[in-house]
Amino acid sequence: MPATRHSLALALALALCIGALVGVRPLHAQPHVHTPGMTHPGAPAPDASASGAMPQQAGQAAFAALAEVVHLLEADPKTDWNKVNLERLRQHLIDMDLVTLRSRVTATPVAGGAQFEVRGTGDVVGAIKRMTAAHASMMAGPEGPQVMRSELADGVRLVVKARHPEDAAAVARVRGLGFIGFLTSGGHHGAHHLAIARGEAMAHHGH
Repeated sequence: MPATRHSLALALALALCIGALVGVRPLHAQPHVHTPGMTHPGAPAPDASASGAMPQQAGQAAFAALAEVVHLLEADPKTDWNKVNLERLRQHLIDMDLVTLRSRVTATPVAGGAQFEVRGTGDVVGAIKRMTAAHASMMAGPEGPQVMRSELADGVRLVVKARHPEDAAAVARVRGLGFIGFLTSGGHHGAHHLAIARGEAMAHHGH
């Protein structure tokens, strides 16, 4: 009887081993399933140009602004290339850069608005005077703020007041915008740049 039990135990162990060998596949034999977007180790990265994808930014901001204007000029069959002056626009963009990044501004609240003294050195001085002269005239109108501009040796003094000084919200807006907000407000900048490039009259003095 003990021999019989030993034989049965041995047979059962052998059966379990055979079953395990038959039912389990080696790791390298597992079927390979692809997942969308999956890459293989060592496989080359997909070529972006193959899908037609290209960078959308033209580079530095002034360069991109010029590129945009060139695209518009080339797309317009009415463009008079005898009048086009992209160098003039480039000089204007230089002025914008100088005033935005290199001028010094002192803001002081006044009744109905604020006073801004905008000063600089070297090329910044001329840029301040050209930019503020043109923008002040463009902002003039029945809906725009009241603007008084006077030139200083190294810049300008601007007094900007709400069209209706008794309107507290309008006064707060003038003060909140500050000098750079005043300079950048209005929707005329794009049209102005295109006009400069086309050689039209709508251009800043000196450009």
